[in-house]
Amino acid sequence: MALTGRTALVSALGALFVGLLLPSWTGILTFQLALLLAILCDLALAAPVRKLQFTRTGDTSVRLGQAAQTHLTISNPDRRLLRAQLRDAWPPSSFRPGTEAPASRHRLRIPGAERRRVTTALHPTRRGDHHAVRVTVRSYGPLGLAARQGSHHVPWTIRALPPFTSRKHLPGKLARLRELDGRTSILTRGEGTEFDSLRDYTPGDDTRSIDWRATARRQTVAVRTWRPERDRRILLALETGRTSAGRVGDTPRLDASMDAALLLAALASRAGDRVDLLAYDRRVRASVQGRAAGDLLPALTEALAPLEPELVEADARGLAAAIHRSTPRRSLIVLFTGLDTAPVEEGLLPVLPGLTQRNEVIVAAVADPRIEEMAASRHTPQAVYAAAAAEQARAARRRSADRLRSHGVTVIDSTPARLAPDLADAYLSLKAAGRL
Repeated sequence: MALTGRTALVSALGALFVGLLLPSWTGILTFQLALLLAILCDLALAAPVRKLQFTRTGDTSVRLGQAAQTHLTISNPDRRLLRAQLRDAWPPSSFRPGTEAPASRHRLRIPGAERRRVTTALHPTRRGDHHAVRVTVRSYGPLGLAARQGSHHVPWTIRALPPFTSRKHLPGKLARLRELDGRTSILTRGEGTEFDSLRDYTPGDDTRSIDWRATARRQTVAVRTWRPERDRRILLALETGRTSAGRVGDTPRLDASMDAALLLAALASRAGDRVDLLAYDRRVRASVQGRAAGDLLPALTEALAPLEPELVEADARGLAAAIHRSTPRRSLIVLFTGLDTAPVEEGLLPVLPGLTQRNEVIVAAVADPRIEEMAASRHTPQAVYAAAAAEQARAARRRSADRLRSHGVTVIDSTPARLAPDLADAYLSLKAAGRL
């Protein structure tokens, strides 16, 4: 078959040359027929596309903002040489803007009964699962006049995990945790903390820490040292309703909440506390419970990666019921939600007494730094109107925060860059005060 195709191709090329030499319309007609024959022969010599075999390997997960690679192995079972262009199609969000075409297109030259591997570099710009769409191959003949084209479905999924940019704050928070835990010279005492050891009194120590019985038995004044209690329960509750979909800068509020939740989980697990996760709007969207410290962060990132805000009003009563089911005993509840007036007054405040009755509650909200910029800029009449609107928005958030604090809630209202470290500081302050 291949020999016959090559013979026909040589004949077609000869006919093309003759057609160019013949005068008038006879030569034109001969040329056109010879060109058609050359195209058909070139198509016949192109390696088939349907017989190609594909296998995938490569990365299955990557942190958002980092690069991933997927490898595609193409096997050519036919005897004909495969000269082809291949496109490994993925969703546009799998590539950096402007890099999809060069990253997903490859040139192939595979002899019969051999195989080659190509690598597609992905750089996801959105969190979640990215699925391979299709592999399209265009196989050319020896002259490049004609080609066969076909597509194959070669499934593969790469999960873009939350970037966890607040990880850079972890060493500093762990240093403060070691101070609270009595592993350095700074020791704290608070209600509900555990007795650690005795040491000599130094000027500046709290006199309430003096152990008079131990002092009577030794030549120097002895003081008790204390460490925060371990094995406390912490529930990270993310409200995934419409308020979490609002964008602050380039990212949704939900992503900033996730980053703060990951930092707090990493810190609390190092402190010996048990951390659970609940994501809720009108039903449970994600849940992580009972994980050991070593498995906690991988489980949290896997659960948070595909989570997206739902454009519905969150059910505060349903969220409170889900929290009660997840916390059978006293816990620290960290609720990631907004401070908009209507959701707080109509949704959160009515269910808050049931949450604070036997739990310590922190409300963490993402503030828009643009509001602060608008409030500070008053150089033009338009800027004055914008500043007035910004002041009104800030006053409404302060009123909502004050109402929550009146119920004994700790409120963290910070910009995306500050939410994670501020929340970690609030956790350490509660631990130092013995309120967990």
